[in-house]
Amino acid sequence: MAARRAAFTFCLAVSAAAISAPATAQDFRFDTIRIEGNERVTDQTITGQAEISPGQALSASEVNDGYQRLVETGLFEDVEFVPDGNTLVIRVSEYPVIDVINFEGNDRIDDDDLREAVQSQQGRPFSPSTAESDASELATLYRQRGRYAAEVTPRIIPRSGNRASLVFEVNEGATTEVERVSFVGNREYSDRRLRRAIETKQAGLLRSFISRDRFAAERVDADRDALRDFYLARGYLDFEVLSATPEMSQERDAFFLTFNIREGQSFDIAGTDVRSEIQGVEAAPFREELRLRSGTTYSPARIENAITRLERVADRQGLRFVEVEPSLSRNETAGTVDVTFVLRQAERLFVERIDIRGNTNPRDSVIRRHFDTVEGDPFNPRELTRAADRIRDLEYIGDAQVRTEEGSADDQVVVVVDVEEQPSGSIGFGVSYGIDAGLGGVATFREANLFGRGQELDISLGFGTDTQDTSITFTEPYFLDRDLELSASAYWQETERFNAAYNTRNIGVETSLGFPVSEQGRLSLRYRVSRDSLRGVSDESSAVLQREEGFGDYTSSVGYTYRYDTREAGLNPVMDYYLRFRQDFAGLGGDQRYIKSTALAGVERRIMSEEVTLRAELEGGNLSMIDGDSRVLERFALNREMRGFQFNGIGPRDFAAENEDALGGNNFIVARFEADFPLGLPEEYGIDGGLFLDVGTTWGLDNTDGAELRGSDDFSLRSAVGFSVFWDTPIGPLRFDFSRALLKEDFDEERNFDLTVSTRF
Repeated sequence: MAARRAAFTFCLAVSAAAISAPATAQDFRFDTIRIEGNERVTDQTITGQAEISPGQALSASEVNDGYQRLVETGLFEDVEFVPDGNTLVIRVSEYPVIDVINFEGNDRIDDDDLREAVQSQQGRPFSPSTAESDASELATLYRQRGRYAAEVTPRIIPRSGNRASLVFEVNEGATTEVERVSFVGNREYSDRRLRRAIETKQAGLLRSFISRDRFAAERVDADRDALRDFYLARGYLDFEVLSATPEMSQERDAFFLTFNIREGQSFDIAGTDVRSEIQGVEAAPFREELRLRSGTTYSPARIENAITRLERVADRQGLRFVEVEPSLSRNETAGTVDVTFVLRQAERLFVERIDIRGNTNPRDSVIRRHFDTVEGDPFNPRELTRAADRIRDLEYIGDAQVRTEEGSADDQVVVVVDVEEQPSGSIGFGVSYGIDAGLGGVATFREANLFGRGQELDISLGFGTDTQDTSITFTEPYFLDRDLELSASAYWQETERFNAAYNTRNIGVETSLGFPVSEQGRLSLRYRVSRDSLRGVSDESSAVLQREEGFGDYTSSVGYTYRYDTREAGLNPVMDYYLRFRQDFAGLGGDQRYIKSTALAGVERRIMSEEVTLRAELEGGNLSMIDGDSRVLERFALNREMRGFQFNGIGPRDFAAENEDALGGNNFIVARFEADFPLGLPEEYGIDGGLFLDVGTTWGLDNTDGAELRGSDDFSLRSAVGFSVFWDTPIGPLRFDFSRALLKEDFDEERNFDLTVSTRF
């Protein structure tokens, strides 16, 4: 630019004497303006951009301004102003037209993805500033993929006819990994535990397979929020992330990320109360709904649940425009906090309408049904926050922001939901391996937003060495626009000599309806009709199994399942409880008539700064025949309920049969005790260990004629102790179980080692 200005000034100076009739000593007037060198840009466009007209009196600075305006259009590679007597000659050299845009050196990102990031376009003049901006944008795209050493250089290759090819030369560089994530200021929780709370991971043993160990600046902000949520859920009211500092290595191939935090102290809830500041509204009915026990750890989730319950009390009493605000009174010495929920009169605002924006696939109604508020209801900002959380939890929504705008009147607000979609469908292929099942594979298709209605469709095709499994399931999660989950499925399962001297085939359809019955409790009702066949029983098998092969195959049953699980609510981050009770009643038609009941109760607790997880479970079941005898297809075999033994390795056996197949039992009970803990290896390797102890048995059998049974009527406990290694690899979780039976019968089949792996692509 400076060179051009110097050339222009020189030409103007040496030709000043030839310019006729200046208006003043410093003004110039050109009778004609001649344009040279332009091919695509018209003369009128050039003089218009320069703002110079024939006969116009111009000062030297005005002529220079006209020159600068032409340069800044970006249309010309070179611009020159040359006075020629009474004529001003404007010589231009146009930038070539971009004939094609190419990318060279890119392997990690496709051409189509790179092309979407550039502003330069084919068929338009080349612009150096735009090309440089495009190169910077492409480098940013690589940084988002964790390649901070990537360099992009634009090159122009001249072609005939003042055309050119624009080539972006890409040097992708190596992936910029997070070599180390460390924390400063943490006393209560180790670096290892805090790393599990954030998304960013350290580069590990199989670093080429994972992406979360690649540095991404936007992920650091999410990690700050995750750390804050982690500590607040554990009562650390004053927790703060002072800084999050990424430092790049000298080789520019790795980052060292350091979080400087201030923990503060943890607070427990000492007492709770409700105070009403609304005239005529008593606090007593609200106090009865408080379920915050003294001594429990303070957490935002507990407070939010309490507020929701108090708001429901207000709704039942017909009170509108009531807001509930928690007021905290701390005792720093004791580490406790008293929580008082204050009832106040809220501003009289109504929801005029709810606008959904940004959605193209899910219908408005699919988003809208996650609001408890409808048009005309009192405005409740807390409900908007809860609705936004529910919307963000949807598989096909990447992000959702809920905000308000002014309505048509002072007491009206418009709720605006800005959603960001993400793909809702997926096709997967998987491989699994187990000592019993052998090598297996599965192909799956899942659509979480079928036809934009928020409905789900799952199709699975699986096979193994001795098994085949196919199923299709359709789910309507909001049947009748309520929290009713309607599901219908069909399945086909077949085993061929799967560690037994018989084959099985199960074909059926099932429909169910599930709904909440409490904050953490859910009940589902179902109906199933199936054909469950026992086939190909060996001549060497028990007479019990040979008779069962001739039993009727068709089953028609109704049933229900009740689940109670605190793990999803996250109210207590160190302890959870869960319960499942299931019953099926067969006999509404079909050949089988029985009542089958199972129950599971479990508790998990995390100790030693949550590094170790203790788990205890008690599970049991009973099969009661209403008419006829039971079959091995319905009886319990403890194949997945108890470790340390072979598939079909426990239970009653017929010693009059040559192969002594396990027959299963009408009853079972198992107690499982586990401890999961780190092995001291680097956390990024994803390898943990565990200890387990299983104690249980199965017993009880009808249809015993002609059999020499052992283990049928006696309550003979078995137990096994073992050590597990869990390896969370990018290609799937691996589990190695090493076990030894402590209590067993001499006819039981023990297993000392088991390996399971399952992966999806």
